[in-house]
Amino acid sequence: MPNLRLALCQTDPWVGDIARNGDEVAHWTRQAVEAGAQLVAFPEMALTGYPVEDLALRRSFVEASRSGLVELAGRLAAEGLGEVPVVVGYLGRSEQASPRFGRPAGSPQNCAAVLHRGGVVTRFAKHHLPNYGVFDEYRWFVPGDQLPVLRLHGVDVALAICEDIWQDGGRVTAAREAEAGLLLVLNGSPYERNKDDTRLELVRRRAAEAGCALAYVNMVGGQDELVFDGDSIVVGPDGGVLARAPQFEEHLVVLDLDLPAASSDHTDGLLLADGLRLVRTELGGEPGAAPAERARAGVAPRSSDEAEIWSALVAGTRAYVHKNGFRSVLLGLSGGIDSAVVAAVAVDAVGAGNVHCVSMPSRYSSQHSRDDAAELARRTGLEFRTVPITPMFDAYLAATELTGLAEENLQSRLRGTLLMAISNQEGHLVLAPGNKSELAVGYSTLYGDSVGAYGPIKDVYKSLVFRLAAWRNEEAERRGEVPPIPENTLTKPPSAELRPDQKDTDSLPDYDLLDAVLDLYVEGDQGRDAIVAAGFDPAVVDRVVRLVDTAEYKRRQYPPGPKISVKGFGRDRRLPITNRWRRG
Repeated sequence: MPNLRLALCQTDPWVGDIARNGDEVAHWTRQAVEAGAQLVAFPEMALTGYPVEDLALRRSFVEASRSGLVELAGRLAAEGLGEVPVVVGYLGRSEQASPRFGRPAGSPQNCAAVLHRGGVVTRFAKHHLPNYGVFDEYRWFVPGDQLPVLRLHGVDVALAICEDIWQDGGRVTAAREAEAGLLLVLNGSPYERNKDDTRLELVRRRAAEAGCALAYVNMVGGQDELVFDGDSIVVGPDGGVLARAPQFEEHLVVLDLDLPAASSDHTDGLLLADGLRLVRTELGGEPGAAPAERARAGVAPRSSDEAEIWSALVAGTRAYVHKNGFRSVLLGLSGGIDSAVVAAVAVDAVGAGNVHCVSMPSRYSSQHSRDDAAELARRTGLEFRTVPITPMFDAYLAATELTGLAEENLQSRLRGTLLMAISNQEGHLVLAPGNKSELAVGYSTLYGDSVGAYGPIKDVYKSLVFRLAAWRNEEAERRGEVPPIPENTLTKPPSAELRPDQKDTDSLPDYDLLDAVLDLYVEGDQGRDAIVAAGFDPAVVDRVVRLVDTAEYKRRQYPPGPKISVKGFGRDRRLPITNRWRRG
């Protein structure tokens, strides 16, 4: 069998920064070529970043992407890298009208191209466009109608983009019909919990259907709510894992593949599965035997659920801070579990010296909470200060009569105002500490604890917050470090401390029970009757459903945060704010 040395570049593109992304393609291509690669691949839309959303509708951005692609091809050749084909994703446009979709010629497309010897030797567009969950690709793109096949060093390599293998048929079936020896897939596949298992099962199944080896290259980093975990994989036709990259870090996978010799004499334009037209590009190169010293990429070990989720929160927070031009973050540190976990995530993301925390005690703040906040700061080395809000609180109460919930919320809003004032003065990005349980039922204060530019645990249920905190402490002990989160923070009953002896369970069901109901109602989209039928108390279910439905207006005003679940608040779940349906 001919040998092909393949390089998968698991990189972190920045949306809109075509120049930077082009530099990264050149940098990683050089590393791949120096490792002896004969074919180099980058993720979906690596030149523009992904997803570009309505930037795709700006003609100037499409043209910048297209011209940037041509410039990149020339640059690679000028730098002595042009002899090795490079497959890279970019934002392109259609050459023909798409009457079926009501779109004219020149409409945007999610594309990839092969760069070789200073030119763009082939271009193609994503065939299956996702239009569910966080994806709206029919809003922006028209689909492609080709199966591109590269004939290189005596091997046929079929090309596809992300959703092309998540849907049945299409380029997977067409690759079998074209008798390809390798199916190479460029991806921008966002992270969600347990998706690495789903992804492996998928690529194994598609390799069997295509009847060939399958290489899956995915991006890393974060883009607003989305986090990309990499997890690039290569499997053989039998589903055996030949290589697997680590999650949440840029990485170069280089391996030697023994692939069947190209034998198909199918002609260009042949119609394959789903009406795809075969387009073969001859890139030359003599078939070669396996080298005496083979490149073996290895299989990265898998992480525990908690380790994986923590890495996603850190990656998402780091990306949001740095890609938006900030170096430091600011948050209120109360001594409670939520702000403790957010602070620990922030320290891991941007470094303790760039994390600024403020304790803002009121007359109802317990001494142990003040002590716990100071202890976390001591353990982690973050920047810490105390600014009591009692004088401000008293001044408000002297000016107007507030009682009950209004008095409680005033404390939270004073803290939010103070954080934003410090942010304006010192230039820190404010992190909001709200968790998914609280956001779901509206247990938060608008313009108070919801203040911030980013919410690191926005998609993390409260019960999981506790598990993540325990895991992070255990991980610190395993490394021989000081656990960041004080034990008292982990064991004391959760409380907003906005009135004497307040506990969260005064207003909400126990979090384990609440989260179980929320998981069925939010992630599972199950209605009230179905949840009751699953064994939950009807009164509890009715209460939770009502709280979730009436809190939609609050969630719309909450900042973005990293998506780690199958259905996060934001892009995933879009319900009307004004809504009289109350049956779940």
